[in-house]
Amino acid sequence: MNERDSEAVAARLVAKGYTLARSEREADVVLLNTCSVRDVAERRALEKMRALIGDFRHARRSVVLGFLGCMAQSRGADLADRFPDVDLVVGTQKLHRVGDYLDEIVGGRLGPVVDTATEAGSEAAMPEHLYGGPPPAASVTAYVSIMQGCNQYCTFCIVPYTRGLERSRSIADIVAECRELAERGVKEVTLLGQIVTSYGRRAMPVRDGKSPFVQLLEAVQAVDGIERIRFTAPHPRGYGDDLVEAYGRLSKLCEYAHLPMQSGSDRVLQLMHRGYTRARCLELVRRLRARRPEIGICTDLIAGFPGETEADFEQSCDLVREVAFDQAYLFKYSPRQDTPAAAMPDPVPVSVREERHARLLELVNGIARERYQRLVGRQVEVLIEGPSRKDPRRWSGRTRCNKIVILDAAAGRPGELRNVRVTRAGSFSLYGVTPDVAAERTGNV
Repeated sequence: MNERDSEAVAARLVAKGYTLARSEREADVVLLNTCSVRDVAERRALEKMRALIGDFRHARRSVVLGFLGCMAQSRGADLADRFPDVDLVVGTQKLHRVGDYLDEIVGGRLGPVVDTATEAGSEAAMPEHLYGGPPPAASVTAYVSIMQGCNQYCTFCIVPYTRGLERSRSIADIVAECRELAERGVKEVTLLGQIVTSYGRRAMPVRDGKSPFVQLLEAVQAVDGIERIRFTAPHPRGYGDDLVEAYGRLSKLCEYAHLPMQSGSDRVLQLMHRGYTRARCLELVRRLRARRPEIGICTDLIAGFPGETEADFEQSCDLVREVAFDQAYLFKYSPRQDTPAAAMPDPVPVSVREERHARLLELVNGIARERYQRLVGRQVEVLIEGPSRKDPRRWSGRTRCNKIVILDAAAGRPGELRNVRVTRAGSFSLYGVTPDVAAERTGNV
C-alpha cells in the first residue's frame, strides 16, 4: 500500500515538473512515506530523518524534508515539534496535496505544513502512475488502489486510526485506470486495499449473488491487455462462495490466495478480534484447493501476542504444518499506541517473542523449500517482469501462483508470458529454461 502511495505522489510531482533524483544526496526534496504497523518501521523512519538532517546540515544544503503517510497521520504536529528542520507532515488522506504544498514551500510562500485532516473523496484522488518508457524500462506489473481505510478494528492494528474507515472507488474509475495501464504495456494488476475483499461493502449492492469485489474482478477481467489479476490484502472472512467460485471461473485471476490467519489458536484469534476460527480457515483452504489444486497460499502470522501461551503458539505451528503454506509473513508482536492489545494483560516477554518467531520461521521455511522443490521438472507459465535483482544479466518473472522464477535473457522480453521448465529450486525462488532455450542447449533445434 505504501509503495503504491509513494508511486502516486512521485507521479504527481513529475507531472508538476519535478524530476526524480538518482539519490537522496542529489535531491532538493526528500519525503519519507512512513508506516505505523510495527514499531520497528516507525523507529527506522525517525532514525532516517535524523540522519538526513545531520547530512544536509553538514553539507550546508537547504533541502525540503517531509514525513508522509501513516506515522505522519498518527503523530502529526508532534513530528513537526520534534524535528524543527522538517517542512512537511502530510497524513494519509492528504497525499494528493503534497505537490501544491511543495510548490508553496519551495517558492518561499509557505512555512512548515502539517495536514492530517480527513478529506472526502481522497480514496479516488490519486490514480497516477510512473511510466518509464517502453519495456524493459517500463513496468509490466502495477498496483491499483481500489479503496482506503478499514472497519475491522483488530486489537493489534493501528490502521483504522491512521487510514480511517473504509471508502471505495467506483468500478468504472478502477476499470479506467486498468485500461490506461494496459495501454502503457502493463500485463498484470494487483488490486489493493487494507481489507481488499471488503470493497464496496454496504455502499454497493450484491448482484446475482456476487459481492461488489467479485463484480470488480469480473470488470477487470474484461479489460483487453490485462493478462493477470491479483489482490491483496484480504481477510479470511471475505472469501465467500462467490470469490471461491471466481477462482475457477475467471481465467485472469491468478491461482494465489493470501490468507492472513495471524494465529492458529481460537483463543488468541478471539483476543485479536479477527472474527473467524481455525476450523473456518482450514475449510477455506480445502475449498480453494478443491477449486484450484495448484493454488499458492500465503499467510501472515504473529508470534507473541499478549496472553499467547506455549500451547497457543504450538497451535500456530500445527496450522502451518497442516496447511503447508507456500509462503508466510511472520511478525513478532509489536505494541501500537492506543490499540486495545497494547493494554492487554500477560504480555509475552520480548525474548520469548523472538524465540517463537525464530521457531516459526524455521518451520515455514522448511515446508516452503519442500513445496518449491516439488516443482523441479514441471512446466509453469511465467510473466517476465524485468532484470533479476541479483543478476541483471538474467530475467526475473513470476508464476501464476506467485513464485519467482529466474531465466536466461534469451528466454524472452519483459511483458511476455512464457512456458518455462523448472530446472532447480532455491530459497523462495525457482530457476528455469524455456523449451526453445532447452532445445538449443541440447542441440535439438
